[in-house]
Amino acid sequence: MASLNPLGSNLDFRKAKHLLRRATFNFTKEQLDAFVGMSATAAVNGLTTSLPNALSEPFDPEPTDNPDGFWTSSTELPNSLDGQGRKRAQVTAWWWHNAMQQTTLKHKLSFFLHTSFVVAKDDGVGAPTYFFDHLNLLDFYAFGNLKTLAKKITLDNGMLDYLDNTQNNKNNPNENYAREYLELFTILKGEQIGQDNYTNYTELDIQQAAKVFSGFKKLNDRSAIDLDTNIPMGYVNINQHDTNNKTFSNAFGSQVIIGRDTVLGAFEELDDFVEMVFAQPETAKAYCRKLYRYFVKSEWTAEVETDIITPLAQILIDNDYEILPVVTTLLSSEHFYDADDSDATDNIIGSIIKSPLQLLSEVCSMFELNYPDPSTDALYFYRNFFLNFIHNRFFPAAGMEFYSPDSVAGYPAYYQEPGFDRNWFSSNTLIGRYKLIESLIEGKNTISGGNIYAQLDTVAFVKNKIANASDPNLLVSEIADLLYPESIDTDRTNYFKSFLIDEGYPDYYWTGVWSQYLSSNDDTTVKTRLDALIIAMVNAAEFQLM
Repeated sequence: MASLNPLGSNLDFRKAKHLLRRATFNFTKEQLDAFVGMSATAAVNGLTTSLPNALSEPFDPEPTDNPDGFWTSSTELPNSLDGQGRKRAQVTAWWWHNAMQQTTLKHKLSFFLHTSFVVAKDDGVGAPTYFFDHLNLLDFYAFGNLKTLAKKITLDNGMLDYLDNTQNNKNNPNENYAREYLELFTILKGEQIGQDNYTNYTELDIQQAAKVFSGFKKLNDRSAIDLDTNIPMGYVNINQHDTNNKTFSNAFGSQVIIGRDTVLGAFEELDDFVEMVFAQPETAKAYCRKLYRYFVKSEWTAEVETDIITPLAQILIDNDYEILPVVTTLLSSEHFYDADDSDATDNIIGSIIKSPLQLLSEVCSMFELNYPDPSTDALYFYRNFFLNFIHNRFFPAAGMEFYSPDSVAGYPAYYQEPGFDRNWFSSNTLIGRYKLIESLIEGKNTISGGNIYAQLDTVAFVKNKIANASDPNLLVSEIADLLYPESIDTDRTNYFKSFLIDEGYPDYYWTGVWSQYLSSNDDTTVKTRLDALIIAMVNAAEFQLM
């Protein structure tokens, strides 16, 4: 029976890896060691501390002779800034660097919110400053309330632009935002019961929702500040708001939202509408299914629907849509660690294919990549390392337009049957994934050329992190234990060992080579072999899974 009961035993190394890999983008060997022996509940709670970001805002080091600097604080109109696409990429660089400075659930949940309230930064979100505000809003509610975010997102300038609600007027309605709000962001469709009608809402509900949203506009100069979040927001043009009553279908109990003719009244209508949508049990279930797919597994059985999804939805309802009680319950549960049954064929650990974001972040954190510090080497970080290599080359080659999915539904890995996370891995994305570790080791962009101003030191990693580096068998197994969800067998160990020792040579050949390096500090031989080993182990099938 699938169980949400807390895991009864303390975390061993395998379970600590599973938690940190699923719950964070950033963890090291030392952090893994620190989590071993903790209870699952204490470990998860330790990941929920909200700390300030290392970088408060992005920096534009270009033009190099007169940098735009901290452009998000500029008094210029956002759409008047030069280098709009470059600046949107800098926002993602800012977000990623902050995620790499903390071992926390915050950024994993912030990205989850992105998959739930989708905008595409390069396809309709507007000026880069609006996108910066949008990510700040997701970060603000990463440990917060889904229902409150579902209200605030409606006044987000980036969302207002992306789904055209800024063009939604009482005499010329635009239903784009209303449709996606119900279909993708909150309650979802349910089963189809007629043309354009579903069990969870009907076409009438979309029309009425659009009337609720009418007159909600983007504010170009970002001068309106939300008092709860201190983040710029849009505004209400009451002259373009439909002030008539809005009557919804039987799916919502034929509820009537009273029309108002003041700005405050328009906000009250929005509040009434969101409360109505979130009062439906299917809304809570929709979010819990998304959370399950994001943190646990892309597909599940009727038993899991009954014993995991449904009670999680009730926890969400009981806590008025606070997200943390649901997530901490799930990540502390027997089910999350696959400890609630004896069926070895439905393993949860190692069942998800990593996104390019997870792949990049794990490599950089586990190997403690020394990439340029954005506080002191802004040009090399924002331009050479992140924009030219990570953003423009690695992510697209690996099948991910970072924070810019090709549709409002988001990345196919989180919604598209039957592949789900398997969509990350295809013949089109193999080269990008495999070139990542090669590029980081060589210190250059092996996808398209250019210095990335960052280099992964395999020798330092082995010397500092691997206790038994002189024994080739133990060296390989210890690295595998750090990198892979499960331990590897003798055949795999021997395969990886072949990158250290030529065929026909005994194990003590490597022992001698390593000893010589330690005594002479000449790493020429060990570096060549360790580079080849790490490339092989990172590009192995085992590392693609989490």
